[in-house]
Amino acid sequence: MQTNFSPAQLADPDTRESEKILRSCVHCGFCTATCPTYTLLGDELDSPRGRIYLIKDMLENDRPATTEVVKHVDRCLSCLACMTTCPSGVNYMHLVDHARDHIEKTYRRPWMDRTLRRLLGAVLPRPGLFRLALRATKLARPFAHVLPARLAASLRLAPSRVPPPSPVDRPQSFPTEAPRVRRVALLNGCAQQVVAPQINEATIRLLTRHGCEVVVARGAGCCGALTHHLGQDGRDFARANILAWTREIEADGLDAIVINASGCGTTVKDYGFMFREDAELAEPARRISALARDMTEIMSEIGLLPPVQPMKHRVAYHSACSLQHGQRIMQQPKQLLQEAGFDVVEPPEPHLCCGSAGTYNLLQPDIATRLRDRKVANIESTAPDFIAAGNIGCITQIASGTGLPVVHTVELLDWATGGPKPPALTPSPAG
Repeated sequence: MQTNFSPAQLADPDTRESEKILRSCVHCGFCTATCPTYTLLGDELDSPRGRIYLIKDMLENDRPATTEVVKHVDRCLSCLACMTTCPSGVNYMHLVDHARDHIEKTYRRPWMDRTLRRLLGAVLPRPGLFRLALRATKLARPFAHVLPARLAASLRLAPSRVPPPSPVDRPQSFPTEAPRVRRVALLNGCAQQVVAPQINEATIRLLTRHGCEVVVARGAGCCGALTHHLGQDGRDFARANILAWTREIEADGLDAIVINASGCGTTVKDYGFMFREDAELAEPARRISALARDMTEIMSEIGLLPPVQPMKHRVAYHSACSLQHGQRIMQQPKQLLQEAGFDVVEPPEPHLCCGSAGTYNLLQPDIATRLRDRKVANIESTAPDFIAAGNIGCITQIASGTGLPVVHTVELLDWATGGPKPPALTPSPAG
């Protein structure tokens, strides 16, 4: 793709990077075949190729974002299926991130949209605030039918019960239960520890059982992905993590930084790029990105213990977009589940997003619901006993559209190797 940026524009590192990305695009359109929004809407401007044209025009002419541009960029899930399909290696992720940053700086959204986005950016990354907000939804839920669509969508996704904080999410170290093979830090995250604290608990049990000393580092928390994809600056969260994990590296060393929410993993692995121009943090950020591992990566490297009991269950594995497209991790989760004794099936259209995509299901509820229903229909067609996924957003989204239990992959691996049965698979007293 030919570009016409001025030397002054190319002095900006983000514009310089976007120009390289634009030049790598050859207009082939392969991306349209795997784009969820183009599949649903059939509008070229709701495909990666169409958005690339809009972004190029906006950045190249240095003009403020228009309502039309904002509409189509906002509809992008950042699922990155286009990057898996692209034969030219177009880094659409960095391009659309730059576009969102430009939109945030040059476009004034309607007040309701602006307020909701600021509220999400302030609340979701902070577990204490998020827990309070979820408890408050009980008061608002009876009025969901008269609320705006986006607020009503938020209420529908909110859990009916908010678990108490887990003691494992406090800064501390967990000794290994077997001969030590690695010392790892666990990103305990933000929203996940509020809605599903059992995921971090299962992760720590599984790691310590397999010879890992696990540290929850003081000062680490939200990875910054939620605010980053809203077009807000998530680097303060990222900076806190880099500094916290660097202290651990310099103190007792780290062999890996383990992440059990694939959306977070994609972002942490990109810290090196995010801080490439930061004189102080460029090298520490690059080192942190190099150490980042999805939970299934680290377990594949270590090797899974044999299952302690036969796991004769049929599991539909949903591959989160951030895992299969963002990190290119496709086989390890399925292989680990098979090694644990589960009968693993992959639903049709595994490349298509479920509609969660961070805050997308709150900001674009109509499209997100259509994608969820399509995903659920594909999953249920395989007649599984339950569903496994590696990202809390996907788990929450899919569970809102099916009666099948939805659990994190790590919960199943923990159960198979000696841990407790996942809560979602345990019938309540009422049946």
